[in-house]
Amino acid sequence: MSRRPDRELRRGWTTGACATAALKAALMALWGPGRTDRVTIILPRGESADFAIDALEVGEGWATATIIKDAGDDPDVTHGARISTRVEPGGEGIRFRAGTGVGTVTRPGLPIPPGEPAINPVPRQMMEDVLRDMAAAHGRALDAEITVSVAEGAALARKTWNPRLGIEGGLSILGTTGIVRPFSCAAWIASIHRGVDVARAAGLARVAGCTGATSEAVVQKMYALPDHAMLDMGDFAGGLLKYISAHPVPHVTIGGGIGKVCKLAQGAADLHSGRSQVDFDALARAFDAPELRDMRTALEVLAHLGPRFGDWVARMALAEVRRRLPPEVGADVVVIDRSGVVVGRA
Repeated sequence: MSRRPDRELRRGWTTGACATAALKAALMALWGPGRTDRVTIILPRGESADFAIDALEVGEGWATATIIKDAGDDPDVTHGARISTRVEPGGEGIRFRAGTGVGTVTRPGLPIPPGEPAINPVPRQMMEDVLRDMAAAHGRALDAEITVSVAEGAALARKTWNPRLGIEGGLSILGTTGIVRPFSCAAWIASIHRGVDVARAAGLARVAGCTGATSEAVVQKMYALPDHAMLDMGDFAGGLLKYISAHPVPHVTIGGGIGKVCKLAQGAADLHSGRSQVDFDALARAFDAPELRDMRTALEVLAHLGPRFGDWVARMALAEVRRRLPPEVGADVVVIDRSGVVVGRA
């Protein structure tokens, strides 16, 4: 059972919200009322959010504002990142550019087409809304080039799923609500969805979802899979299988350590240790071995029962996977121990 936090966790702001607030500060410096230390924007669901301006530069026909991202109490890789938006009114229409540290989309399947800066649709809409409101208030044309940058963004992106999704050169500017909710599963699930979308667009014959780095390395080598076939499933087996059920691929491999895959075999969709547990009473009944009730880990059961337990886990997990997928999606399961040795396949 997961422990409740001792205090209410503090929410934060997405990169998209920060970029939007920076755009507003830059436009205020250009068009009026002038330089400011703080700005308030309206988020997609109607809430307001207040941001401190860390830096502001104004030149002839352009301005750049910088905001330091506050992700609240979420362990976000971009917490503390310096997000800058430069606006240069003029030209024709609204054009988005990827500045230093913001990636470019190189593969189909994402919400933004290849060749475009990795600024997602909702942040684009938020920035367009700010530009439209400011232009209307100051009698200006709705034409501008908007460039978003993230200091050290290329290095930070290597800690994300961007390289695997075909986003090169930096981070994505993300956010559907503007708010980062601490320890939310939504961001992880969204990344799984985007991974499936990219794999489908690439026409891959097989994708793989694994519970961790060790099982991922084993499965990728086993099937010689490219990086963009590897989906960052983590504990969210149910989320991956649900999305593939609605967006089928030819074949999916599920790989993982014997403890987590055993929980999947017993019907769990979320494999996190705080939200599901191996049922040792059920194992004792399945193997007619009462002594299993006193064991504490699946590895202990494996040591006691030997290879038949690994094979049983793989078979039962595969049955659970197939139960959640349409018949046209092929599936297999690979089970490993802590050292990466395969102990069960089905």
